[in-house]
Amino acid sequence: MRAFWAHVFGPSGGPRSVVAALGVVEWWATLRRGRPSSGNGHDTARPASITVSLRPKATLGMFAVCSVLHWIDKELQRLALQGLLRSRRIRTGPQGACCKIEGKRVINFGSNDYLGLAGDHRLAAAARAALRREGTGSGASPLVSGYSRYHRLLERKLAAFEATEAALVCVSGYAANVGTVAALVGPGDLVLSDAHNHASLLDGCRLSRADVRVYPHCDMAALERLLQRAVGYRRRLIVTDTLFSMDGDLAPLPELADLAERYQAMLLVDEAHATGVFGQHGRGLVEFFGLEDRVPVRVGTLSKALGCAGGFVVGSQVLVDWLVNRARTYIFSTAMPPPIAAAAAAAISIVRSEPHRRRQLLQRAELLREQLRRMGWDIGRSASQIIPLVVGTPQRATVLAAQLFLRGVFVPAIRPPAVPEGQSCLRISLTAAHSDDHIAQLIDALAAAG
Repeated sequence: MRAFWAHVFGPSGGPRSVVAALGVVEWWATLRRGRPSSGNGHDTARPASITVSLRPKATLGMFAVCSVLHWIDKELQRLALQGLLRSRRIRTGPQGACCKIEGKRVINFGSNDYLGLAGDHRLAAAARAALRREGTGSGASPLVSGYSRYHRLLERKLAAFEATEAALVCVSGYAANVGTVAALVGPGDLVLSDAHNHASLLDGCRLSRADVRVYPHCDMAALERLLQRAVGYRRRLIVTDTLFSMDGDLAPLPELADLAERYQAMLLVDEAHATGVFGQHGRGLVEFFGLEDRVPVRVGTLSKALGCAGGFVVGSQVLVDWLVNRARTYIFSTAMPPPIAAAAAAAISIVRSEPHRRRQLLQRAELLREQLRRMGWDIGRSASQIIPLVVGTPQRATVLAAQLFLRGVFVPAIRPPAVPEGQSCLRISLTAAHSDDHIAQLIDALAAAG
């Protein structure tokens, strides 16, 4: 093992090269894939070298394809040299506070399973019951024959949970955002978007063909100046995350609602990371700030705190009727599998009946943020269960993530374009399933690696 670290780090302790730094992050997959474990959680393989292979072996039948895709190989190499090349790791077993990644058991701070429901047996039981009755797939879009009784049940439970007239279930949170934005605005309209909004909101803005103005992150004075100059438009739409997925900070929702009303703009918020976590009933930050009657369009996801998959939109009945007729990502997608809809409906019941999960999560998150600040880590303006450790460069982030992984702690490195240049970080996702001991091990690993 000493020889491995000598290969990656020079005498000064810094990475010898970007490729070496990248190799650290992928070292487990590269050097152990297919190798047996010793059974005690420690690797028994002896790494001799690190290689980055980007080109598969070609056959004669591939030559024509390669001739028009030759540029991809160079682009992948460029990403590798910048420390931005990504690959996938194999997780085995259910999602949870601990899991196996590439065969190594680790404490998992890399999931959005905020309430610890993804592996809950009650969700699995609900899915099994629906599987027996409905089968695996929906077989068609919701407007043809894909809309089942489980989708209807889920939409009714979502509307009741969110205290709105109606709800619409989509195949993903991405589809919900893209389809909703593009259905509300078009050419001749204006969208005003926070600089740190999720990619799904940004893509919805682009696909709408409306004019788009991006205001600096959470800068309400800048947003108001844009609204003051927004003359001659048919409609105006403000879009924002409520809890920003990489920063962990909260949108100034009361000020946003004030500006939307003052300038007669629609306000769309994405509660993806707040649903189930914030608010007295777990409805999110709109409920937390007491704005449920002032935010007309609320988007959320079933894939994070609710432990399933899919997205949703809640609001008035007329809003949902419009989206059914105009949201292309809804109209032209096969409906989510009925077993997933059944599991999500069960998850809503758990969120309503077990508020201790979100209370415990937010209490532990506050304590962890205080500990990290005392240790000198830059956690930005995090005020939630999402806590970034901002380290600057992609290389620094990937090396630090690898060091933690060696110590049995998984915290993913986040690099551009997910974050702005110079803001690469390790993103800690705390869940209700994490114990005090898990957090203590994270702190110890950071102290040893930092």
